[in-house]
Amino acid sequence: MTDRRFTPVTGTQMPRYAGAATLMRLPLVLPGSSDWDDVQIGLFGIPWDGGTTNRPGERQGPRQVRDASTMVRNVNRATGVNPFALCRCADLGDSPVNPADLADSMLRIERFVDDICTSGIVPIFVGGDHLSTLPVMRAISKHVGPVGMVHIDAHTDSWDSYFDGQKYTHGTPFRRAIEEGILDPKRTVQIGIRGALYADGDDCWGRDQGIRVIDFDEYKRLGVEQVLRETRARVGSQATYVSFDIDVLDPAYAPGTGTPEIGGMTTFEAQCLVRGLEGITCVGADVVEVSPPFDTSGNTALAAATLMFEILCVAAGTVSKANR
Repeated sequence: MTDRRFTPVTGTQMPRYAGAATLMRLPLVLPGSSDWDDVQIGLFGIPWDGGTTNRPGERQGPRQVRDASTMVRNVNRATGVNPFALCRCADLGDSPVNPADLADSMLRIERFVDDICTSGIVPIFVGGDHLSTLPVMRAISKHVGPVGMVHIDAHTDSWDSYFDGQKYTHGTPFRRAIEEGILDPKRTVQIGIRGALYADGDDCWGRDQGIRVIDFDEYKRLGVEQVLRETRARVGSQATYVSFDIDVLDPAYAPGTGTPEIGGMTTFEAQCLVRGLEGITCVGADVVEVSPPFDTSGNTALAAATLMFEILCVAAGTVSKANR
């Protein structure tokens, strides 16, 4: 039976533009509250863009995505999944951050997510820039070991450094994660990569480690079903993290992001791709790089909220299966 403490407020009782803004209109459950230990999937924000090297503003992403997520309803029309009936979901608020100190922010984020995982909650966050994913992965790996990853992005984010040795930016999290042994490159697939490079060979490091990189041109040649077959085979049934950078979408659909690249996915293509991940063992996920100052229409935040719901449907299947 559905636990009504953890179901969204319906738009037939409270207008979608009214009430407190929470992710998908879920109850706000903060650490230490009486309902905390009953949550199975926790949605939260990381309002931080300390790793941004181009256009900032991602720190404002979680707030706008919360507002846009009031348009999310209960049942996924395409798949029939109602994640709120399958498991207990809540908005856990925002991770603590320190906008003046990159290293301190990463420690605060890691501690926050470690508390989530210690309570047996599957973490799904909205960012924030992509460096936010590194401390989240650090926390998750303490509980499940090294993870595989489905990484949907215009960029590999596996560069070594920026600006004469800066190792921690939104372009480096997955190189650091592999070096730290918390991300298994042989169980990692990167989908949608595109855009020019600074030099020949700039994108070779990940492939050399064993990452399957499917750039956008190859994605279009193979088609979504073949890409999904290969992706599911690569990550297998082991613990897998899903990371979705909103800049994988063409800027026509998501202009509000830090490093836009033309020639990208449509929102529908992205939905089909995420839906096809059903059945993987999702132990954590994110939607990152939403920068509201560059999108006055709010369409980028709406896309992010909707894709977060698609990811939630996949994660709910994991939790539901584990509890049978």
